Amino acid sequence: MGIPSFGLLIPRVTPLLDGVGPGQLAYWLGTLWFLGLAAAIWHGNRWLLFEQRRHYGWFNHPLRKLSMLLAAIVLYTTPITVVALLAWYGWSNAAADWEAIRTVALINVICVVFVTHAYETVFLIKEREGDLLRVARLDRARAEAELSGFLAQVDPHFLFNSLNTLGHLIETDARRAVTFNQGLAGIYRYLLRQRGRSLVPLDEELRFARAYLELMQIRYGEALRCELPAGGPALARLPPTALQLLIENAIKHNEVGAGSPLEIVVGFDELAGEPSMLVSNRRRTRRSIRESAGTGLRNLDERSKLAVGRGIQVEQRDDEFRVRVPLMIPAHEGAL
Repeated sequence: MGIPSFGLLIPRVTPLLDGVGPGQLAYWLGTLWFLGLAAAIWHGNRWLLFEQRRHYGWFNHPLRKLSMLLAAIVLYTTPITVVALLAWYGWSNAAADWEAIRTVALINVICVVFVTHAYETVFLIKEREGDLLRVARLDRARAEAELSGFLAQVDPHFLFNSLNTLGHLIETDARRAVTFNQGLAGIYRYLLRQRGRSLVPLDEELRFARAYLELMQIRYGEALRCELPAGGPALARLPPTALQLLIENAIKHNEVGAGSPLEIVVGFDELAGEPSMLVSNRRRTRRSIRESAGTGLRNLDERSKLAVGRGIQVEQRDDEFRVRVPLMIPAHEGAL
């Protein structure tokens, strides 16, 4: 629309076609001539604009970019306008009206500056949107790469502790060791299914935790007690193996004996409007704690930040240890 607007409007608001009416051939030839001039001005400045984008940027050389842009507009638009108008006056055998030529040249330069400003504004907005999209994609790729790294640490960590337990049972109770081994195979099938997943449904995690507790109770019997809820908030999701890791962490760092069983309580909580799963146990610190790989709570905290957007919260009191794991719940589900 810009080319016909220039070509049709400017000659009619200036004295370029004075004395020439629609009934004359010169009127229509002049209209075509000025449309051609508008096309030359439009496409020429557009080409100059795109060429400058290749060499100068608004952020790298803003003053140079602005000065070069204005210079290109003036030094291209003014000469081509003057030449075209002089050619028009020469063809129509009319005396050159230099006042009209100056007016048309000034109008053309102002219009081109305005259109160029609009072009560059739209261009910068699109560039900004593209930059934000690229940054978002890079952040997502980085988060997925980090999350994959943390998930890769879970399986060896779980396997290491499970093999320690299996080794203990082989020495003390071979029959229970066979049962434990069968259960371990089923649990590891679950772990393999979670590869590549950053979040799992809460009900799946609860089933996995129950299966894990069955294995632990093969070893500890009544010395280990854990209360698991039957269900939780609908559609709730959390990082895979989160609940199992916290139960394992409690067993690892506390005394587990038949005389005073270790009690672990799992429930749900909402702190500052953010739903979470709460795992707590009475503190009975082991006298000799097994060497830790250091990937437990730190790993879970990083996975929660990447997958849910919030990290875990650890509370240590004199007689109680509590961990809150954030839950991801669709907004329309409302409160817990």
